[in-house]
Amino acid sequence: MKSNAFSLVRFVGLCAVFILVQNSAAFASGTKNHYADFTKRNIKSLSNEDIAALQAGSGWGLALPAELNGWPGPKHVLELKSELDLSEEQIDEITAIFQAMQKQAIAAGETYIEAEEALSRAFEHGHIDEARLSTLLSDAATARGALRNIHLSAHLTTPAILTPEQIQKYNQLRGYTDDPCASVPEGHDPTMWRKHNGCD
Repeated sequence: MKSNAFSLVRFVGLCAVFILVQNSAAFASGTKNHYADFTKRNIKSLSNEDIAALQAGSGWGLALPAELNGWPGPKHVLELKSELDLSEEQIDEITAIFQAMQKQAIAAGETYIEAEEALSRAFEHGHIDEARLSTLLSDAATARGALRNIHLSAHLTTPAILTPEQIQKYNQLRGYTDDPCASVPEGHDPTMWRKHNGCD
C-alpha cells in the first residue's frame, strides 16, 4: 500500500517536472525568437510600416508630448473641422501649417531613414568600431530630433488659431478629456456653460 502511494507521489512529481521543463523551453523559445522576423527587414530598426509613415510625413507618435497635453496638431484639427466649426480663415491657416509641416517632415523623414539604414548596414557588413558607432548614433539622433521638432512645432502654432472652446472640444473629441456637457462646474451659469461648449 505504501509502495503504491510512493509510486503515485513519484509519478505526480515527475509530471510536474516535465511540465515545468516544457514551459521553460517554450518560454526560452519565445524569447529567443522574439525578433526573428526582424532579420528580414532591409533596415533592422524600422518596419515597412515605419518607413511608409516616415516617407508620408506622418506624425509617427513624435508629437505625443504636445498632443496629449492639450496642444492640438494641424492634421487632426482639419479632420475635425466640421465638429469644431472652423471658419474658412481658420481652415486656410491650419492647412498652410499642415502642408508646410508635411513637406518638411517628408524630407526629414528620409534623412532619418538614411541614418538608420547606415547604422544597420555598418553592423551587417562589419564596418564598425566605437568611433564609427558614435558617429552613426549621433547622425540618427540628430535626424530624429529634427523630425520631432518639425511635428512638435506645428503643435505650437496651431492652438493660436483656435478658440479656447475649440481646443477644449478638440481634446474631448479625441478622448483626452471628459465630456464638458456631462456636468456644469460649480460657479458657472448652466445655460451659458452649455452654450459655450456647444452642448445644445
